[in-house]
Amino acid sequence: MLLLCCAGSAIAVAWPVHAQEKAGVAPAPVANPSTAAPVDAVPVDNSPIIPDAEFDAAIPAIDTDPNAPMGSVADWQAQQRKLDSETKAKDSRTGVAAIPAGQDGTATETLADAPVNDPEIDAPLVPLAGFDVEPFDESRYTEAEERPTTTTTTYRYRVEGLDTLSDASAVSPIDGGDILGLFGDLSALEDGDGKAANGAMINARMTEDAKLLTDILSGQGYFDATVSPSLQLPEEGSKDAITVILDTVAGPRYALGTVAFDAGPVVPGDLITRAFVPKPGEPIVAERILSAEANVAVVLPQNGYPFAKVGQRDILLDAATRTGDYTLPVATGPRSSFGDIVPTGKKPVFGAKHVATIARFRKGELYDSRKVDDLRQALVATGLFSVIAIEPQATGTAVGTDGVAGTDYANLLVKQEAGPARTLAGQAGYGTGEGFKLEGSWTHRNLFPDEGALIGSLTAGTQEQGAGVTFRRSNAGRRDRTVEFGVNALHSRFDAFEAFTGRLYGRISYDSTPIWQKRWTYNYGFELLGTNEQDYDFAAGLRRRRTFYVLSLPGEVKFDTSNSLLDPTKGFRLSAKVAPEGSLGSGGQIYGRGLFEATGYYPVSDGIVLAGRARVGTISGAAREQIAPSRRFYAGGGGSVRGFGYQELGPKDPDARPIGGRSLVEAAAEVRYRFGNYGVVGFLDAGQVYTGSAPTFSNLRYGVGVGGRFYTNFGPMRLDVATPINRQAGESRVSVYISIGQAF
Repeated sequence: MLLLCCAGSAIAVAWPVHAQEKAGVAPAPVANPSTAAPVDAVPVDNSPIIPDAEFDAAIPAIDTDPNAPMGSVADWQAQQRKLDSETKAKDSRTGVAAIPAGQDGTATETLADAPVNDPEIDAPLVPLAGFDVEPFDESRYTEAEERPTTTTTTYRYRVEGLDTLSDASAVSPIDGGDILGLFGDLSALEDGDGKAANGAMINARMTEDAKLLTDILSGQGYFDATVSPSLQLPEEGSKDAITVILDTVAGPRYALGTVAFDAGPVVPGDLITRAFVPKPGEPIVAERILSAEANVAVVLPQNGYPFAKVGQRDILLDAATRTGDYTLPVATGPRSSFGDIVPTGKKPVFGAKHVATIARFRKGELYDSRKVDDLRQALVATGLFSVIAIEPQATGTAVGTDGVAGTDYANLLVKQEAGPARTLAGQAGYGTGEGFKLEGSWTHRNLFPDEGALIGSLTAGTQEQGAGVTFRRSNAGRRDRTVEFGVNALHSRFDAFEAFTGRLYGRISYDSTPIWQKRWTYNYGFELLGTNEQDYDFAAGLRRRRTFYVLSLPGEVKFDTSNSLLDPTKGFRLSAKVAPEGSLGSGGQIYGRGLFEATGYYPVSDGIVLAGRARVGTISGAAREQIAPSRRFYAGGGGSVRGFGYQELGPKDPDARPIGGRSLVEAAAEVRYRFGNYGVVGFLDAGQVYTGSAPTFSNLRYGVGVGGRFYTNFGPMRLDVATPINRQAGESRVSVYISIGQAF
């Protein structure tokens, strides 16, 4: 062991020396220092231990040929055995006895023989079965034994100096409470809830929060602010918490001096200055500055500058005047109009012509990024893309007479990647009197490009079964215009009638979509039905089956101010359906069907909405019995008057089965309360069906009930339970309705 001893500037080095005993040799006596001979008197033998000739002879000769093969281990071992034999022969001639040598060349001690009668040697081995083979049990050790116990250090903190902070500016006024609120939302000390593993953690949080508070003050215009953090320890032996103090000196608040923009001329000339809201004299608040810069970056592309770039601001602070002169570089790029649409991608789904059909702009119009965003959303809504992106591309070509003067064309690169075009969908529901119903469909949305879809549908229910095929072309020659042709077959068996119906139809519609909800929508088309139906014949006094051939020309107009298609909370809707019809097969008849409906929604608070609905229907031009039973009006059920079975209201035959009528009136009121993704609804419904063509509003029937809602991204799931008021014979006490979507 090496020992370093330091005294003053002198360093002494010493180490202990231990005598080493050799076998059979006594240690040499240590001379008395007082009688020992001088060191110079000791003779010194400088002769070599091994003569050079003997050393060289012991080393194998080195082959000077670098390409000579290397010797093997066996060759080396044979050479060593030869040297050992020569050494023994030499020793035998000289009479020197060989002594086993240790590593240091001294004789080694020979181990003594083991005791002859050692009982442990003669003892038999212990059988394997006798060993303890119990596996290690970790449960013997508790978590506390495995981990050292830790203590929690408690602390509290306070911010000083903000009580004197005040600012009476008309724009962005702020006080100490506002700063503390911002600080508390981001503070590491606040997030720690007054507990830390140790003092080092408290110190780290304190340092971090001091920088945070400085940044917050700087963001509010206090660029000279300083925050001095410190710790106040409790007295020794006290159980009080450590106190963290953030001593703040805010200093004066800086205001905007001059506001300038390093940009070329724009049209109109004040486009950038109008977009930048902060004005000279206002406090320099980071949030307002950043928002204003973002607004400039948004407004320019909306007004013909798709290639505008906002640079890095520069604020020159003047400590004497407490102002900051602000400069923002803006590269506007060329003022542009819409150019050509250029589809790109490995295999574009839509060509330029169909994309232009969907777009709400035409070539030559002034570029507006809002219209580009609308086009992107409409393309996404088709469901045919996995990736869709639209980017402007400068052309450097000035517009002609068909565009905005002084602008260049900016082409639109529409980058497309096709997604799955096929969809399977299903819907299930239940209603008292209507039974269970399961509807499924298969859709190929682009079997006949562009957007020509083929749809197959099936209906399976306890009282309805059917199948159909539909061809539908979306965005047909115009954005959101749909053309449909279809054929279906349906079997219906209700208390009111049983019908086997075949239907061929076509329709053109202009519809609202979740992306672009329209005020005015419409649809019109035709229906050709052949239906064999059974109902009660009062003249014959029995149920009989008849065949009807009906041609209908339905049309509908809607006006919608509501805020949502699936779950409106404010606004109203008005609709009118009119269908002139001609019936053959049981006497030729021409008559008209009309149905008018109004719904309204009024938000009482954030979670409560009042909703109401009124519906009136009429059929004129034919007697009730001359109209096919499936074309008459009925009331009752989940989408009509809850509390009653499907089609249960109105006049009945001698068997108490509904027979339908020529006029209808319905009304409903709901109180909807939503909390999170769930909701509760209380409702009162009323309605009646009449034999005459004009409703008399007499003998109204009422149903009352409650419902539950589960809100999803595709609409609310609905479960309603209702009971009729003044229940009559044959009517159910409780009716249940399960479906997707609100009742209205």
